[in-house]
Amino acid sequence: MINVISDIAIKAGEKIMEVRSKGFDVELKADESPVTQADKASNEVILKELKAAYPEIPIISEETASADYETRKHWTEFFLVDPLDGTKEFIKDNGEFCVCIAYMKNKRPALGAVYAPVLDTLYAGGPETGSFISRNREPLSPIKTCPPEEGEGLKVVGSRSHPSPNLAEYLEQFNIAEMVPSGSAIKFCLVAEGKAHLYPRFNPTMEWDTAAGEAVVTGAGGTMTTLDGEPFPYNKEILKNGGFIVKA
Repeated sequence: MINVISDIAIKAGEKIMEVRSKGFDVELKADESPVTQADKASNEVILKELKAAYPEIPIISEETASADYETRKHWTEFFLVDPLDGTKEFIKDNGEFCVCIAYMKNKRPALGAVYAPVLDTLYAGGPETGSFISRNREPLSPIKTCPPEEGEGLKVVGSRSHPSPNLAEYLEQFNIAEMVPSGSAIKFCLVAEGKAHLYPRFNPTMEWDTAAGEAVVTGAGGTMTTLDGEPFPYNKEILKNGGFIVKA
């Protein structure tokens, strides 16, 4: 499955790049968040490919109406998809957007694939498989988080488009060596491959924003918890997330 969802994420990323090269319009959804033809085209690719490969596994995607909670609360497995994570970064054309596909088992991220098409970089893995990186379509190679040495200043990754006033207050307790702004789920992957130590998030996200990234981070040896240190919940009645802390 790790190979299948990775291949699908790359195909979706190629579709996004097609739209990017031709130009696109920006629409606003009901919640005032932006959406483009790239989000929709990527979603079509992912849904078609996942349904062909795993017809028995249901899918929750940002760009498709979800099953009602009374139906999905009984699911023991499903896919959780963000066809274009970082739409604002896509619109700004800064390259910091990605495709996120997570396989969820018993309400936990079991596998994730995060593909950044501008960087042609794929991150994939989960707690049972370990996590891996592939740059420029090279074979997957293992990655590990890199916890800070004693006394070492922390490298902290934070949101480029969604800064939080709570972040500065939270970080006052630490010795911070570097702040690394980044967009989309690439922030999880920077922790997973050892380029950052900490990713705190106080602003709300949705479940499809975090699942694939959490799988990759945990597979690489890191953790993701609620702000209270509890396991991060998924397949909630309301799919909006509270804050979280990702640590190497």
